[in-house]
Amino acid sequence: MMVAAALTLMMTPALGLFYGGMTRAKSSLNMIMMSFLAAAIAGAVWALWGYSMIGGEGFLGLFGNPYAHFGLGNLIGSPELIKVGYSATFAIITVALISGAIADRAKFSSWAVFVPVWVTLVYCPLAFMVWGGGLMSAGGALTAVFGQVIDFAGGTVVEISSGTAAFVLALILGKRHGFGKDPNHRPHNIPFIMLGAALLWFGWFGFNAGAASSAEQAGLIWVNTMLAPCGAMIGWLITEKIRHGHPTSLGAASGVVAGLVAITPSCANISPVAALALGAVAGAACVVFVDLKYKFGFDDSLDVVGVHLGAGLIGTLALGFIAMPVDGVGGGLFYGGGFGQLTAQTVAVVITVVVSGVMTAVIGGVINKTIGFRVSHEAETVGVDLSEHAETAYEFGELSRSRFHSVLHTVAGNKEDSLT
Repeated sequence: MMVAAALTLMMTPALGLFYGGMTRAKSSLNMIMMSFLAAAIAGAVWALWGYSMIGGEGFLGLFGNPYAHFGLGNLIGSPELIKVGYSATFAIITVALISGAIADRAKFSSWAVFVPVWVTLVYCPLAFMVWGGGLMSAGGALTAVFGQVIDFAGGTVVEISSGTAAFVLALILGKRHGFGKDPNHRPHNIPFIMLGAALLWFGWFGFNAGAASSAEQAGLIWVNTMLAPCGAMIGWLITEKIRHGHPTSLGAASGVVAGLVAITPSCANISPVAALALGAVAGAACVVFVDLKYKFGFDDSLDVVGVHLGAGLIGTLALGFIAMPVDGVGGGLFYGGGFGQLTAQTVAVVITVVVSGVMTAVIGGVINKTIGFRVSHEAETVGVDLSEHAETAYEFGELSRSRFHSVLHTVAGNKEDSLT
């Protein structure tokens, strides 16, 4: 589990590379920094009260007592600290995923406020409800009515919650200037994207298999985590070729991620052949999902909604059809298990979308109305790397001191105190 935790932690800087390559050159450092900051802040929250909120005696089945292990002092000397570290990496990557939907235009300080509040009010309650003994856990109130939800590694808690939050934040911040018209809104570094996707795939073996309870289960999870992205890449590239005329490197990388997202909830509960087919369906479908942002006019900058919400929905609901029976009992429709599993999965999806959507709207709306969530038009035009961090990812020749100060004066509205 410690090795798996290390692999899963690596996924967040890998996500930074993936996102950093997908955005424009003048915003790439900011995207990488948003992932790194998510790791720092979510990790701190986890040690102080986050871990306490996902287990133990809960409040109305919604969240655990935030003071039960506050600061983790009462766990020193206990092997439970390994579980603390492993579970922390899930909270970190989940909130980091959201940042891709608001690329190029978000205030870094506002993101720093959003991360701890969202982890506390959205991620922790959902993790408790599904995994920690809450409403959708074994023995929970909703489970007794609708049946046991299957979500081994986070189809609802991680993927659907982050994808829903990404959609809501994209609406709150609005579209980037020139979205859909400016040809410069394109990925600036494809090798970064491919490297980030490769590292995500590598880390995902820890993400999915780290909680396996036996070697047999771990083996199934490992193989499924390999096969679903294979199927998804093939499905994405074929669909991309049919729809757009060319299979692309960006499509290959995005297909891998779509397959990983789809297999996350079902990695321990479907056969290898089903994993391959699930990946193919998710990869093909996500090409269409990604294109929807142009049809409906919302600016999901780096396709978080199309890939993570889209593939998360497919992977979670597919269990209602392809979940294998346990000891010959239950299973999905294709195994003769009836509609019970599909009902449970559907209820879990609806609850996750509502909780994440409503709470993100409240959190994002309050931040937007108070300190503001979006940078100025001038700052966006200059680039958030320079306006938010006074840095650039690439130095093509020397940026003169006078030009540097001129840019900062423009961004700060010629206020000397802001410049200082």
